[in-house]
Amino acid sequence: MDGNLPTIGVIGAGQMGSGIAQLAAVSGFEVYLLDSDAADLARATNTIADSVQRLVSKGHLPQSAGSNVVKHLKCTSNLDDFRLADFVIEAIAENEGVKKKLFSDLDKIVKSSAILASNTSSISITRLASATKRPHQVIGMHFMNPPPIMKLVEIVGGADTSDATFKATKALAERFGKTVVRSQDYSGFIVNRILMPMINEAFFTLYTGVATKEDIDAGMKLGTNHPMGPLELADFIGLDICLSIMKVLHAGLGDTKYAPCPLLVQYVDAGRLGRKCGIGVYDYRKSREANKQSARL
Repeated sequence: MDGNLPTIGVIGAGQMGSGIAQLAAVSGFEVYLLDSDAADLARATNTIADSVQRLVSKGHLPQSAGSNVVKHLKCTSNLDDFRLADFVIEAIAENEGVKKKLFSDLDKIVKSSAILASNTSSISITRLASATKRPHQVIGMHFMNPPPIMKLVEIVGGADTSDATFKATKALAERFGKTVVRSQDYSGFIVNRILMPMINEAFFTLYTGVATKEDIDAGMKLGTNHPMGPLELADFIGLDICLSIMKVLHAGLGDTKYAPCPLLVQYVDAGRLGRKCGIGVYDYRKSREANKQSARL
């Protein structure tokens, strides 16, 4: 990365992308946030501004950092704006084909020295890198949700990722104030290799009638000191994302123990994706309406 203020490109203005863009802007980098949906970009800008203001009001950020975020952040729907980016982080849908197409397009646009990072939580970095002519400069940079709060970044090297690319990525994560763990390029990496089978087993526990959803979550919160129960956490992550990762684990590792629970599949088929749509394992629609009414008051 060149200069004192390298340019960071972030692709995807959802919860992960906007959170990563916030981290970069707060850390003093020039940031381009790209999304094809103008409404998502506007929503992300407001979310970032509100989040930074809360951090400033709680004393977690200096006032100067808060006021500079807007100056450092530029929103765009044009991939050509990434021509001067030193480091690009994609945070789009967890779909290998879509990601490979994006990496192929980026490879033709960004400068030859730029690093291309994926926020994928489970897809092979080696396969994503194969869509480019710079596999030594492609790396996994998996942030936890929500990125501004969670302390961990999981860095994943592909078969050809260079040491220089790893060092630059680690330095960037540390500049963001994160702790880094390094994983080899195997399905699910570290965190989701362990977390998702636990969530899947919680669905099997519910599916086979071992216990209610409330008791499953209470058992894990109070019995193992987890801040969230596995079913509650699945709703927070998104059931579609959990299912996608389980499919990657099952295909990549070839063991039937990673087969998605039929109940998880059924919920996703029914559109019960979790908090983001108002219903998943739990129903959040009444609490959402209550919050709206209290806000109007």
